[in-house]
Amino acid sequence: MNKRPGKKQQRREKPEFEQKLLDLARVTRVVKGGRRFRFRATLVIGDRKGRVGVGVSKGSDVSDAIGKAYNDAKKSMITVKLSDNTIAHDISMKLGSAKVLLKPASKGRGVIAGGAVRAVVDLAGIRDIVSKSLGTSNKLNVARVTIEALKALKAPRIKEVVEPAKEVAATN
Repeated sequence: MNKRPGKKQQRREKPEFEQKLLDLARVTRVVKGGRRFRFRATLVIGDRKGRVGVGVSKGSDVSDAIGKAYNDAKKSMITVKLSDNTIAHDISMKLGSAKVLLKPASKGRGVIAGGAVRAVVDLAGIRDIVSKSLGTSNKLNVARVTIEALKALKAPRIKEVVEPAKEVAATN
């Protein structure tokens, strides 16, 4: 029991979006007096209900960089058109040297994806998908091309249930 006497238990509110830190890099700038260090954070945010975004930003410390990247990701949010728990059709997208291939999967197959693609589709709320990342292994570029691929998806076709025509008894 780590409760301190006299302290009220504060309930933390659940954030609007879940976040996953893809990459955290220490970047340097050489100036007259030496080196200046900053941090670059690459972050994916999503609500697991079809909205997802990728943000990248630099800051003087880690928490500052993550906060800025979160705001950047919120600005670039997209809404993914889901068909049950997967995507409607195959899609292949290329951006720079990053290429990603996304395919719908049958129910219960799970997320077959690696690295940045997995983080993006997970936070988008896609539960069954097969993917392959080709070309570069740069996490930021792979995440961006995955977002572009999800943005280019067409809306799933709605299967209409056709009821059999009711036979009208002819009363002649």
